[in-house]
Amino acid sequence: MTTIFSKIIDGEIPGRFVWKDQDVVAFLTIAPLADGHVLVVPREEVDRWTDASPELLAKVMNVAQTVGRAQVEAFDVERAGVIIAGFEVHHLHVHVWPASSESEFNFQKAQQNPDPGVMDAAAEKIRQALREAGHGQFVPAA
Repeated sequence: MTTIFSKIIDGEIPGRFVWKDQDVVAFLTIAPLADGHVLVVPREEVDRWTDASPELLAKVMNVAQTVGRAQVEAFDVERAGVIIAGFEVHHLHVHVWPASSESEFNFQKAQQNPDPGVMDAAAEKIRQALREAGHGQFVPAA
């Protein structure tokens, strides 16, 4: 069964992408814990992270780490948070967001109707930080 993430990856549903390569994409979530909250998703439909091949999981986590570094730079925060949950969509995805404290690791506090302009600006900040870090070949245009 095709997941909502596959529909976003295929362009059937719009997404604010900050990373695209042959195996992995990253786009902003519609329910962010903080401005710039990104989901890192393999193109391959894998339900649980424990079902992913070691190679695919390594690629996903490498992109998550790269995006996290860009978020730290772009949003001037101490850390990037990361969680693999996977209950809401049965397609492996890693949550990565700019974080300043552990209190921000709470999905109950996720924004339900984020401002589209703020989301667009956050995506562009991450794209710019990725370009500046030398990853421009994987950064899509807005």
